[in-house]
Amino acid sequence: MSENVLSVIPADPHWQPAPEPGQRAAALVLEMVSGAPGDPHADPDAVELDVDWYEAISAVDCGQNLTRIDCPHCGAPVDREWYADLLEEHRGLLSTLDITTPCCTTDTSLDRLDYDWPCGFARFEIAAWNPQRLHLTAEELTAVGRALGHPVRQILARI
Repeated sequence: MSENVLSVIPADPHWQPAPEPGQRAAALVLEMVSGAPGDPHADPDAVELDVDWYEAISAVDCGQNLTRIDCPHCGAPVDREWYADLLEEHRGLLSTLDITTPCCTTDTSLDRLDYDWPCGFARFEIAAWNPQRLHLTAEELTAVGRALGHPVRQILARI
């Protein structure tokens, strides 16, 4: 059985918050994804929250949702095995996002590749496992960004 993971990460992959704003933003995300109070279908105890500060940039991908990656320069598909091997080689923690595309050998960045389902890179991640909803609204993301002190984006993974 697969699980859903809704991750909220800073818009800038190099940025990392101090502990207090990170915990404040995490509490807000947990409240948002735990279901509405009084909703008979909500199971707030089912949601597990991981809050991580990484020493290096970490890949935050969409798991089984990822079916295609395209080169932003030539439009060719990027081999997913090449991507997986690159992440495995670095154990998912990257000192740089700089790459040379395997298709047209253009220098670019991992966060500029065209992922068919959003993927991201971050030094801070709030991951809600088994959230009661799969997306946050733009207004909710803005509120989390204010609590964190930096704009955020979301990644939905199926694992």
